[in-house]
Amino acid sequence: MKYYSTNKQSPIVDFKEATIKGQAPDKGLYFPETIPQVEKELIDNINNLSNEEIAFRVIKPYVGDTIPDEKLFQIVSETINFPIPLVKVNDTISSLELFHGPTLAFKDIGARFMSRCLGHFVNNDSRTVTVLVATSGDTGGAVANGFYDVDGVEVVILYPSGKVSPVQEKQLTTLGKNITALEVAGTFDDCQQLVKQAFTDKAITDKLFLTSANSINVARWLPQQFYYFFAYKQWADKNSPPVISVPSGNFGNICAGILAMKSGLPVNHFIAACNANDIVTEYLLSQELRPKQAVATLSNAMDVGNPSNFVRILEIFQQQFPELTSKLSSYSISDAETIATIKEVFDKYNYVLDPHGAVGYLSLQRYLQSHPAQKGMVLETAHPVKFPDAVENSIGSSIEIPESVQSIMSREKQSVLIKADYGEFKEYLIK
Repeated sequence: MKYYSTNKQSPIVDFKEATIKGQAPDKGLYFPETIPQVEKELIDNINNLSNEEIAFRVIKPYVGDTIPDEKLFQIVSETINFPIPLVKVNDTISSLELFHGPTLAFKDIGARFMSRCLGHFVNNDSRTVTVLVATSGDTGGAVANGFYDVDGVEVVILYPSGKVSPVQEKQLTTLGKNITALEVAGTFDDCQQLVKQAFTDKAITDKLFLTSANSINVARWLPQQFYYFFAYKQWADKNSPPVISVPSGNFGNICAGILAMKSGLPVNHFIAACNANDIVTEYLLSQELRPKQAVATLSNAMDVGNPSNFVRILEIFQQQFPELTSKLSSYSISDAETIATIKEVFDKYNYVLDPHGAVGYLSLQRYLQSHPAQKGMVLETAHPVKFPDAVENSIGSSIEIPESVQSIMSREKQSVLIKADYGEFKEYLIK
């Protein structure tokens, strides 16, 4: 498999080079030259296959011969070695729980896969790789955990000061060793812009061997297809594929799901569930993509005003707006509606949603109201304990704190506070 840049001005690369580079030199995102089709036998026989076998067969065409099959199977097995259950909430909506990994967020899958791939690629390289990553919440913790103590890799995480939850902040600032957290006085979009600018700065790239662990990186983005296949494996009515509602910020997660659908996974429809940052919701109404300044919400991991991965969704649909809108809808959900949804679902069904899952749930509920013959699932992307104030105030009771969280909350935060200023960031990197 070869990859081209969405800006069409960079050389074609393989999976290894796309992973190591992160972003293409022309500032585009790497995209596979062809979308491989999964065998019909895999879909028809999915209930009889192990998750490891499914994931290996899904990702193998994208990796090609850059990783030996035996090593790739090992990487896949280590990536998904925790439960990913589809839980029934009511007769029409189920929840795919993606928060049972080490940092209690869906991003564990992509971060674990990428860290192992990158570790394999740089194993015999004398250079130290510096991983730059911007986070709006969960990416930082997942990347920190995935890359912690990996030989030959240094990680620099940028996060917006005061705009991540206490648990999220502890997860990305308390590990030390090869993990450094930069606390940026600004928004996630500021963090993302600083990272993007660094990748195009020759003074930095001449000195540092850089890559990115955001979902712009193919090794972070592509393995997110796995749990869509696992969800279908658990879906009871194979004759009526699900509507899938995905809480969406930078659009890497839903883009992976749409890619899985294009490769042969049965899906009825996708919903991009957005909070007040409604850029894509507006685009589907106006056909004009207008980035905005991100606004802070309770579902902070989705506070993105210029979603990087949406260009890949457009690429999947070959820029054909009618085909895109036939498979994708979007809703924008307010904080007040988010809180009301958490309360309603808990009171009616004794199920606890986090704020991101609540945005996804209400979006799916609205879609199903006008499509009553269909059923669907929401991707519950983070454990509710990461957002204690919003959730506990909504349900009127405390959330049981998982052991993994208890152990980090007493640790001392280690971060470097910087302005949202590229000069200051550059000076830090090449000091």
